[in-house]
Amino acid sequence: MTADFHDELTDRLIRYCKIDSQSDADSLTSPSTAIQLDMQRLLMAELEDIGAEDITLTDYGTLLATLPGTADEAAPTIGLLAHVDTAPQFAASGVKPVVHKSYNGGDISFPDAPELTLSPENSPYLGTKQGHDIITASGTTLLGADDKAGVAILMTTARHLLANPQIKHGKIRLAFTPDEEIGRGVHPDLPRDLAADFAYTFDGGEIGNIEYESFSADGAKVHITGVSIHPGTAKDTMVNALHLAAKVLMTLPHATMTPDTSEGREGFLMATDLTGNAAEATLTFILRDFELDGLAAKGALLESVVNAVQLTEPRAQITCEIRPQYRNMRYWLEEDMTPVNLAHAAAQAIGLTPSSEPIRGGTDGSRLTELGMPCPNIFTGMQELHGPLEWISVQDMETSTQMALKLVELAANSG
Repeated sequence: MTADFHDELTDRLIRYCKIDSQSDADSLTSPSTAIQLDMQRLLMAELEDIGAEDITLTDYGTLLATLPGTADEAAPTIGLLAHVDTAPQFAASGVKPVVHKSYNGGDISFPDAPELTLSPENSPYLGTKQGHDIITASGTTLLGADDKAGVAILMTTARHLLANPQIKHGKIRLAFTPDEEIGRGVHPDLPRDLAADFAYTFDGGEIGNIEYESFSADGAKVHITGVSIHPGTAKDTMVNALHLAAKVLMTLPHATMTPDTSEGREGFLMATDLTGNAAEATLTFILRDFELDGLAAKGALLESVVNAVQLTEPRAQITCEIRPQYRNMRYWLEEDMTPVNLAHAAAQAIGLTPSSEPIRGGTDGSRLTELGMPCPNIFTGMQELHGPLEWISVQDMETSTQMALKLVELAANSG
């Protein structure tokens, strides 16, 4: 790995993280926010500068480009993906990245939030990165390394391959997607438009982790219509929708089925939003499980709670709508592990010991795999996502870039 990658990755991540590109689950447009196109237009210009071909911004907001193959035509076409949106759960406007050079192994403080501390105690992986250059935000926003680290890694990989045509690789299709954080990153047309034999998302965490198993996911909305009347004459008439929403929340089990009480292969049912007023209110939930029967059981539990609360107040109207989001990519990848095995071989070739821990979440690869394009997920190094303590090691990003280069090389050699 050359020093040039270190500087390039640092510069790219800082530049990309400064751009506000949050997605919005309540929006009906595609992409869900126009600001995501600010990232896409910047990447279009950068792809043109480095000599990429077939640069296309689709009508659903995904940016596609081609790196022509330099190996035998029999080499497979590989898709490499990252997403440009950042999570809507935490502030992401006015991000000010901070580079902590040669991390000394102690506490990291934040200039705009002195009460915050990032340390190996609250982020154990950080304790393994002494001497690395660590990038955080300033304390009042998330960083956005999820997944602008992936974007920086793939853009650096693309620039290097185009500048060094002696490196043998098959045709590479790049895709930068919007709306991954809200589960809408993969448009139904993307597998066709990407036109790859298989693909990889660069949207993972610890170095060496190659993920081919994710949650299966559903989303749910519980809508409550109460009875609205002036509070001065409300006796025996008013039905407060907010009170019924609280009753739904409090009736659901909290000891074993929320994100903060589950781990490993345990799923969860999480309330993410409550909006409305005394007349009408809407609860939004996400349902997660590694197995479809476990996911269905969580949906049935939510529906039973809603029905029970409805029975306590027949004057209200309470509905529960559950919609599928994505499915565990293991169901399809375990039928042909070629992309996973290739990734393990690439990791070993660059001196890593690969692992395949299941993702307690999902990626664009979950949906792509379901739609017929096998797509495991590759590490980038990102940590403590979706909050003010988010951080990443530049050296980890270098290793991920090395992984991408070795992947395309081995794919060309293997045919």
